[in-house]
Formats: sequence, C-alpha cells, structure tokens
Amino acid sequence: MTMVTVRFFAAARAAAGTTETSLDAASLTELREFLGEKYGPELTRVLSISSYLVDGTRDGDLRDGAVVDVLPPFAGG
Repeated sequence: MTMVTVRFFAAARAAAGTTETSLDAASLTELREFLGEKYGPELTRVLSISSYLVDGTRDGDLRDGAVVDVLPPFAGG
C-alpha cells in the first residue's frame, strides 16, 4: 500500500474544492486517474497540464507517506 498526501494549488485547488486529500496510488498515472474519478472532469483537465512534485522533487516516484504537490501553470513570471 502506497498512501500519499496530495496538496492542490491554484486552479487544482479550485477544481478539487479542497486543499488536500490522501489516497492509495502506486504511480502518478494511477494518482491522476483516482483524482479525476473522485473530483470530476474539471480537475482531470487541470491535472493534464499540471506539474508534480513528490516530496519536493520532480522524480515522480511515489513512496508510502509521500507528499505530492499538484502545480498547475501559474500566470506571470
């Protein structure tokens, strides 16, 4: 079991209607599927254009207890 905490930012937070959730997922692909099923098509769209940090790095390997940040594109620069 790979239980992770997912933190939503900006448009992802708005689409999910929450700042954070926890779930069991073995990969980022599986994580995106589960989140889309749970929160609907608008979050699915946002997830498709987002970047992901796992415990602060872009390596993408999920580990039990990991924190995954969902970072949609931000305006400005």
